[in-house]
Amino acid sequence: MPNSSFAPTRNDSFLRACMRQATDHTPVWLMRQAGRYLPEYCATRAQAGSFMGLATNVDFATEVTLQPLERYALDAAILFSDILTVPDAMGLGLSFAMGEGPRFAKNVRNEAAVAELAVPDMNKLRYVFDAVTSIRKALDGRVPLIGFSGSPWTLACYMVEGAGSDDYRHVKTLMYSRPDLMHQVLAINADSVAAYLNCQIDAGAQAVMVFDSWGGVLADGAFQTFSLAYTARVLRQLKRTGVDGKPVPRLVFTKGGGLWLDDMAALDCEVLGVDWTVNLAKARAQVGGAVGGPGKALQGNLDPNALFGTPAAVASEARKVLDAFGTPHTDASTTGPTHIFNLGHGISQHTDPEHVSALIDAVHSHSRALRQPVARN
Repeated sequence: MPNSSFAPTRNDSFLRACMRQATDHTPVWLMRQAGRYLPEYCATRAQAGSFMGLATNVDFATEVTLQPLERYALDAAILFSDILTVPDAMGLGLSFAMGEGPRFAKNVRNEAAVAELAVPDMNKLRYVFDAVTSIRKALDGRVPLIGFSGSPWTLACYMVEGAGSDDYRHVKTLMYSRPDLMHQVLAINADSVAAYLNCQIDAGAQAVMVFDSWGGVLADGAFQTFSLAYTARVLRQLKRTGVDGKPVPRLVFTKGGGLWLDDMAALDCEVLGVDWTVNLAKARAQVGGAVGGPGKALQGNLDPNALFGTPAAVASEARKVLDAFGTPHTDASTTGPTHIFNLGHGISQHTDPEHVSALIDAVHSHSRALRQPVARN
């Protein structure tokens, strides 16, 4: 049930940056921040018995969501779940084998399979919404909680392929040979994702993010038709305020989407995430807007593999990202270009946890220094 009695958020720098409001430091969180690089996560997953055992248990999901916040001074928490919960609720049978990626028992490659698809009963995803409420209560106002879903296109890739893919042969075969069926799948996915994210908002999520993880595998033109249009369909349906009456920022991240930033600028969202191939200064010029004018907040974009360097090298690479974005917006009386520090994709399971400490410390210290007025002689 909706709960408007959550504790006030003490560190709201992430939410303010999403809304292009000035902050005293650049907020930082990491995609996949609750994951296998943390020994405490691995211990909890072993206790749960499987990934889905972890994700579908409210107590375990709450525990692992908070684990990185116990170690690091992160500025946001993100719900521990998976992007494929929605097609699982459609009856496709999601499973995770140890050492392998996700796999569906059924795939969607013909008219009969498409005809069986429908927006799922959201009660089948009650475990996710219960986890959102549990996590929000456990955070007790420490930092905001981000909810999320895969994009309609990304979900379709897994649904048609039946698993991850190197060449996307099956989904692109459907797209090029039967675009009518592809559009049916994407429309159902978009309406499902919107309903799913709205339920997360009602459960206590303070921001929601759409992960278009595979948008970058599309050709120019196909991206706009089969990915961007359906992400836009999701965004149009999302609630704008949370259970506490405050705005709920919407974030969109397309891996490999830097080519289409100008197109993405038209999306009805507050934040655009970019991967490590994008120059942040150019992205800011393209979509960041001017002080007092409209624009998008930017999120990103350190190469996750930079975390394999020495702690000193990690800190240096973090400073380069902040310097690339440039002088932060500092006028508290108006809006302007803002930056949320993140990786350009999810953190690797092989990352040394100590290197993450070096990263977060560098982001906070250097971003504060960038906001200090320059001394004049």
